[in-house]
Amino acid sequence: MDTGFQENEQNQELDSHVTHLMEISSGYYGCSHYRRRCKIRAPCCDEVFDCRHCHNEAKDSLQTEQLLRHDLPRHDVSKVICSLCGTEQDVQQNCSTCGVCMGKYFCSKCKFFDDDLSKKQYHCDDCGICSVDHSYAKIANRLVKNFFHCKRCRCCYSKVLEDKHRCLEGALHHNCPVCFEYLFDSTKDITVLRCGHAVHLECTKDMELHNRYTCPLCSKSICDMSSVWKKLDEEVAAYKIPKVYEDKMVWILCNDCGSNTDVRFHLIAHKCSSCGSYNTRKTQRGPNTHSYSSGVPQVVSSTG
Repeated sequence: MDTGFQENEQNQELDSHVTHLMEISSGYYGCSHYRRRCKIRAPCCDEVFDCRHCHNEAKDSLQTEQLLRHDLPRHDVSKVICSLCGTEQDVQQNCSTCGVCMGKYFCSKCKFFDDDLSKKQYHCDDCGICSVDHSYAKIANRLVKNFFHCKRCRCCYSKVLEDKHRCLEGALHHNCPVCFEYLFDSTKDITVLRCGHAVHLECTKDMELHNRYTCPLCSKSICDMSSVWKKLDEEVAAYKIPKVYEDKMVWILCNDCGSNTDVRFHLIAHKCSSCGSYNTRKTQRGPNTHSYSSGVPQVVSSTG
């Protein structure tokens, strides 16, 4: 028999076997965070969990005694347990006993497994972690990762934002200002506001439901408010201010452009004379001082 034919046949059998190991029980194991065919042993407490997020939810929650709370850094994982045969072993993609692929996506640096390739996971050496890329571009009939790493922000963004985003030192290396979950390794979708601050996407939706349209950190408007400002123009013009206030002037600080200006007092809202925004707050003194009154922006947020 032709040796070339035999070799080709053997390669086909090997490919078929590898495919079988990749697919066997795929999608049947895992947790709410990942579909995978292994569990991890947490070295910090020597307990078994489906993933490190499951560990952190159990061990770093309000239900856990404060002195016992802790989380599990991804790089500390050294042992995994095959979900099919139960063998505990060093971190590797295929089980050392039954040979099953424990995760179609596997990163030896992050000790990370995931069977759901639709997330388009990738590892960024600059970030030091694996991330999910929702923004692939199709070039020459193949998918190309459409992201870049910003050295100053110390995180990856879609290329759409490469020349448009506002750089902030360690942009994602802090807690979400709404729910207080750490953003950098969060599994939830994150959006970058116009001011450059980052928030969970679902948190911005919650903000909108409660008529909050300013950044929780810097108070700048998070979206185009021109239609709201136009409506406020009409309301301010239609409202007849009491005579006692007709000549009253106040200093305001604009949260959007940062201008500190002297404007005519009004009971509804105060408009920035520099940029036209009503996202302003009244200050006690002029532009050369820093003694302000309440930090609550004087904005009529209802758009109804």
